[in-house]
Amino acid sequence: MITAEEKKYKKWIVALSIVIPLVVAALFGVNLRRMGLDVEPLTFLPPIYATINGLTAILLVVAVAAIKRGNQRLHENLIKACMACSAAFLVMYVAYHMTSESTSYGGEGTIRYVYFFILITHIVLSVIIIPFVLFTFVRGIAGAYERHRRLARITYPMWLYVAVTGVIVYLMISPYYS
Repeated sequence: MITAEEKKYKKWIVALSIVIPLVVAALFGVNLRRMGLDVEPLTFLPPIYATINGLTAILLVVAVAAIKRGNQRLHENLIKACMACSAAFLVMYVAYHMTSESTSYGGEGTIRYVYFFILITHIVLSVIIIPFVLFTFVRGIAGAYERHRRLARITYPMWLYVAVTGVIVYLMISPYYS
């Protein structure tokens, strides 16, 4: 049974799950420097947001370990930290792409196909994961623990994949940054 708290947040979750990818896609196409604005390219951001992805992955693993040990409070705090890291990543990622030219991957042969497979699955799952994370979180804070656990079994591996592949994508493309 859906709790009142879940009902309260459902419209917000659906709206955010649609608006966030649309805004990111729209902003991704905006480059302030090409528009003639004198802004400094934020070329220092990729290693920072890759590190944030790595931190998110570590925090997710620790959060799952915490709940398996019965430490609900630590689990909740770590998940909140993961959500904050994901939001920080998103802001930095958009800021970088609004001030810097996109970097083309320069690898050749099979590794090129591996890179694009990882990149495409990372991007697709980063969009899909938004409602999963938000619904899983709301179920947890609403006390719908069984439904939370069932959804978390799907959310956790997807979110972990997105976090880890974010680091891998950065490591694979970093030699090609100018």
